[in-house]
Amino acid sequence: MSRSRTGRDFVNVKDLEDEEKHGSGDTVWLRGRLHSIRVKGGSCFLVVRQDSFHTVQAVFFKDKENPELSQKMIKYLKSLTEESIIDIEGILETADVKSCSIQNVEVKIQRIHSVTKAASILPFLVEDASRSEAEVDASQDTDRPFPRLGQELRLDNRWMDLRAPANNAIMRIQSMVCQLFRESLYSQGFIEIHTPKLIAGESESGAGVFTTDYFGQTACLAQSPQLFKQMAISSDLTRVFEIGPVFRAENSNTRRHLCEFTGLDLEMIISDHYMETLEVIHEMFKHIFTGLESKMSKELAVIREQYESEPVTFTEEPCVLHWPEAMEILKENDFDIGDGTGDLTGAMETTLGKVVKEKYGTDFFMLDKYPMEIRPFYTMPDPEDPKFSNSYDIFIRGQEICSGAQRCHDPELLTEILEQKGIESGEALDAYVRSFRDGIFPHAGAGIGLERVVFLYLGLDNVRKASMFPRDPNRCAP
Repeated sequence: MSRSRTGRDFVNVKDLEDEEKHGSGDTVWLRGRLHSIRVKGGSCFLVVRQDSFHTVQAVFFKDKENPELSQKMIKYLKSLTEESIIDIEGILETADVKSCSIQNVEVKIQRIHSVTKAASILPFLVEDASRSEAEVDASQDTDRPFPRLGQELRLDNRWMDLRAPANNAIMRIQSMVCQLFRESLYSQGFIEIHTPKLIAGESESGAGVFTTDYFGQTACLAQSPQLFKQMAISSDLTRVFEIGPVFRAENSNTRRHLCEFTGLDLEMIISDHYMETLEVIHEMFKHIFTGLESKMSKELAVIREQYESEPVTFTEEPCVLHWPEAMEILKENDFDIGDGTGDLTGAMETTLGKVVKEKYGTDFFMLDKYPMEIRPFYTMPDPEDPKFSNSYDIFIRGQEICSGAQRCHDPELLTEILEQKGIESGEALDAYVRSFRDGIFPHAGAGIGLERVVFLYLGLDNVRKASMFPRDPNRCAP
């Protein structure tokens, strides 16, 4: 309760192996979780965990000169529960401990305090949540099979699930993706904006919307910052980006859809061609991919120990597949594409990913010139064929992570498209179109799903593993 300041200088477990900072014989204080405890006769071995994947062994041995005090200490140690928060004062001693991340020293316990005590019965053990599927599968034919933790059990107790080293590291990767996204776009002349999440109407045609009461009027949770980032362009903020929540009331119970996700959005003016935007996006993703491998190597190693994957391969220049080429590839792989103006199925996307990997040697590619009918109203039609559009999706490992387009900046053409798509103008759309009537630069942009980027980059089997507290049609808690 912060009654007083003790003056204790707590050390980080990860620093204990650094001989320049700490050496054998040093007295240290450390705070962490009690990962495991084993008492055998007059000996006690504890594993203390910090930040999910830094562990050190702490030991206590019965003192023959003071058996009564030793017995009290061992009794106290036996009362501690795994996952409790504990403080230890101890002396560092040289050791060879293979089971901990700190292997060259251990802590000889002098004093120990329980800061907060965990329940004696936990929903599951962090150790069980940290095993790969291969380990669990291999154990099923043994005398002591490992428990198989279901997704719902994990998500119901997500705070426990995130203590598993790989799952904790996934959240750190998610954070770094945001940092690298910002770094790249700042270096390319963008500024960060913050747009409303309560809006007067739908921002995406064809996407479900959550509604709420707004002082007697109906408001929507923003399906994207689309209208506002375009109005930012109309405000002469020539290159903008945003990281923020996106809400989709779609009853999609799949492994890659969420009802709330984090959007990485950008919009920029263009001089000649929307390819300028694809080049910016390509540079940004290159910065993310190389930055993750160089800056997060330890976290990636921890994740790949539980969830197997390889780094994403990419080309130095943008790999852009045009719609007609994609249709030819699908026909060659026995897909019925009809007249070539329908949307892609998941199987089609996966097949395109495999062919592009074989043909161009990349997991990361762009597909443009989508049919106009399946794109949002704000998309610029293809100047050669109005059935198609100046729009694009971006893929990792054969799955879409980003959707974008050149925007229709001509207010008269935009009004025609709205009428063709049967979209009624409301308060939000009226302001949006008026911002174009007052003059706007030609522009293009994209919207990226953060969780989907993380999920596909790490080769996970479900996007929920890349979301801290996922929201889907069946889950709104915890």
